[in-house]
Amino acid sequence: MKAIVCREPFSIEMEERPEPAVQAGQILVRIRRVGLCGTDYHIFAGRHPFLAYPRVMGHELGGEVVEAGQGSAFRPGQTVAINPYLSCGHCVACRRGKPNACMNISVLGVHADGGMTELIAVPERAVIDATGLSIDQAAMLEFLAIGAHAVARSRVGGDDRTLVVGAGPIGVAAGLFARLNGASVTLVDTRPSRLAYARDRLGFTDIVEAGPDLASDLAARTDGEMFDMVFDATGSLQAMAQSLNHVAHGGALVLVGVAPGDLVFPDPEFHKRETTLIASRNALSSDFDRVKQAMLDGSIPTDALHTHSLSAEEMPTRIPELIAQADHVLKAIARF
Repeated sequence: MKAIVCREPFSIEMEERPEPAVQAGQILVRIRRVGLCGTDYHIFAGRHPFLAYPRVMGHELGGEVVEAGQGSAFRPGQTVAINPYLSCGHCVACRRGKPNACMNISVLGVHADGGMTELIAVPERAVIDATGLSIDQAAMLEFLAIGAHAVARSRVGGDDRTLVVGAGPIGVAAGLFARLNGASVTLVDTRPSRLAYARDRLGFTDIVEAGPDLASDLAARTDGEMFDMVFDATGSLQAMAQSLNHVAHGGALVLVGVAPGDLVFPDPEFHKRETTLIASRNALSSDFDRVKQAMLDGSIPTDALHTHSLSAEEMPTRIPELIAQADHVLKAIARF
């Protein structure tokens, strides 16, 4: 079977690999679509802290069941997505119903070879029924679930003035689900093209380009009170630290992005607001379920989210191009 392998930073190629052996309790899935995300781009550029090369990337996966064991809930030909967060099931986080924060987590495409391949065998518990979705939508479940999880963690509601910092795929996902919760959403980014797309195609009417006057711009929108809920999806330590300044007294800061290094806040600013600080990692099955239902009822504009397409064969040359064009790429999806 064909597989796309990142051998080392800035080196991607297609190779032939043996088809996977299917173990008891596993489902064999033929991969049809792979969404590309910031994690894949960081792996390509050598900026991922938890990865050993060579690695088959890919964790935003849509496909079809090829083989399922006797008594399985799945059947050959069924459209499925894959939850790439493989948890141990017995650590403290798993016992408390938080497998997304498993102490021994193995994420497909990061800690283990992922889905940029024709066939993959995964535990049945990781397979998501995507019946009713297109194969492209199935591949978009995962990144949208990260945003949905952040919103679920925050419990943002209709009375909350909400700010999303970072208009990339994850920030947009958080904004979409906060909006579905009834919140009034303001979207901030440094890139005018990202903001224009969010306004024109995704319906975010209140957009702010980040610049030296950002604090005063945001204060003017809120009568100086700032925002009840701030989601930071930048993956930038500097932006994450500055996001505290945008939180209203009594408000919350949700860190959806992650970055290597130490995040430092001035304690007086943090303390006087009685700030609630929330980390949001990966997603739960309930988040995937919410995204699927939102897709089925048309609440999520998936056609507008999907901005670029490419074939598996094109990936060695197109991935560097997509990185260079990042300001104009929201979600690229590869066909297998």
